[in-house]
Amino acid sequence: MGQGLWRVARNQQLQHQGFSGQGYLTREHGRRIATNNVSNTNHRKQAQGGIDIYHLLKTRKSKEQGFINLEMLPPELSFTILSYLNATDLCLASCVWQDLANDELLWQGLCKSTWGHCSIYNKNPPLGFSFRKLYMQLDEGSLTFNANPDEGVNYFMSKGILDDSPKEIAKFIFCTRTLNWKKLRIYLDERRDVLDDLVTLHNFRNQFLPNALREFFRHIHAPEERGEYLETLITKFSHRFCACNPDLMRELGLSPDAVYVLCYSLILLSIDLTSPHVKNKMSKREFIRNTRRAAQNISEDFS
Repeated sequence: MGQGLWRVARNQQLQHQGFSGQGYLTREHGRRIATNNVSNTNHRKQAQGGIDIYHLLKTRKSKEQGFINLEMLPPELSFTILSYLNATDLCLASCVWQDLANDELLWQGLCKSTWGHCSIYNKNPPLGFSFRKLYMQLDEGSLTFNANPDEGVNYFMSKGILDDSPKEIAKFIFCTRTLNWKKLRIYLDERRDVLDDLVTLHNFRNQFLPNALREFFRHIHAPEERGEYLETLITKFSHRFCACNPDLMRELGLSPDAVYVLCYSLILLSIDLTSPHVKNKMSKREFIRNTRRAAQNISEDFS
């Protein structure tokens, strides 16, 4: 971060000294720029709020006093620098720059970038609310969920972070990337009402079927073995894909059952191509022949 800021300041110096994007300027042109820079120094400092970032960094570095104090920079630049920190580093920064690092907008950005949806975001904040405290609660709840999903969800509800609603829980899961996928798979297998709402959050309109299936399993991880849960996932995906593409389904004459068979065929094809135990890989012609009965109206070019 310090090197990046120093590079910005260095570019500012090079511009002052007469460099351009196409290379060096002529010597005479460079002299004119240098003369103008000297005569306009005071005006430039006023335009920048009285702070010349390059000279500030140069003086600081020459005295070997470490990195510059962020409180000496314009607030916009200080907040931009701190916005690149994670929660741990931001807590450490608050030991030095308490007012800057404890700013609510910084912690709000951290919360919403990690947990994209929480019921509390859409409510009037209670007395004494802070996004820094909320981040700690969200982090604690996620760790609890990754150990025991039911206890994790109950923790979020007890803190007022989530409403006791399948739709709200589904939105939270859909917009969160810190949950353990194995624990999440167990939770969704037990909470089919949450799974139903989670499926409806996907929009597969105008998507190629393999890409849509890949996106679906990126949010809802498939079980490691075949079974009733895998069949349920493919069935729900097939109905959702058809609901998002009614014109395409009507044009091709496909039903959710046909999409179901195609999805199963795609999964088997993926296993066939990636498994080291399968020596003779399935060809395109063989794949089309195996799925022809399920999708009689689809051309070979589409397949």
